[in-house]
Amino acid sequence: MKRVLQLAVFPLLTCIAASCYYDNEEKLYPEIDGNNCDTLNITLSAGVQPVLASRCYSCHGNNTAASFGGGINLETYSGLKATADNGKLEGAIKHLSGYSPMPQGASKMDYCSINKIVAWINKGAPND
Repeated sequence: MKRVLQLAVFPLLTCIAASCYYDNEEKLYPEIDGNNCDTLNITLSAGVQPVLASRCYSCHGNNTAASFGGGINLETYSGLKATADNGKLEGAIKHLSGYSPMPQGASKMDYCSINKIVAWINKGAPND
């Protein structure tokens, strides 16, 4: 009788333990952004540069582009504009096939940050 009880309780405890799994919705569904993400009024100085400063300049900045960033300097407007115009910036941050996914060795940028950069590129990547 004791053995039967153990056999009945074990699957029950296994099911209960398996149901204690937690997922973060933002990580599971990064395309769904619950916050307001203003991409209509995006500017280089107010929307794009803060994202680049926090996620890109450590390798693609003035002092690091030559040694760590493959010569791609995103801290200067001319370097950023060229990379935006040739499609490499968008392809890299979206992790598209054929592009080196950036930031390298780190998690993909959040959906809002990517959308801000893409919106700025679609506006012609102005120096504003």
